[in-house]
Amino acid sequence: MGIISFIKDVGSKIFNGNSANAAELKDSIDKHGLETKDLKVEVEGDKVVLAGKVKDKETLEKAILAAGNNAGIASVDTDAVEIEQKEEQPDSQFYEVKKGDTLSKISKEFYGNANKYMVIFEANKPMLSDPDKIYPGQKLRIPKLDK
Repeated sequence: MGIISFIKDVGSKIFNGNSANAAELKDSIDKHGLETKDLKVEVEGDKVVLAGKVKDKETLEKAILAAGNNAGIASVDTDAVEIEQKEEQPDSQFYEVKKGDTLSKISKEFYGNANKYMVIFEANKPMLSDPDKIYPGQKLRIPKLDK
């Protein structure tokens, strides 16, 4: 997937100090219950480098969001991640939430139907706990719809 950019000053404030800490970030990713036990996390300034193995593309995309949607993180590099299940899965798009956005509005933009907002919500669980709790600058997964 390469390098995914984030807004450095937006997101959860999980770090005890001013700079990102790899152990705290790994704990933050793990608390979401993703199957990332074989994923290693390194922090190089404001860039997170993920390495190791993940179960599938969806797990990787969620780990990217769990790492990048934290204050102090400007990018996530996934070049050193191996996806174990190689079946063809379309890449999700990443969308940066803007002021005034709702999941319904985003759903209308991507799917042409505001009522498909739960697809986006489900694709971003467990990082999202409520469809109404999104914030400007946050990145979300927008999966392809099954036809």
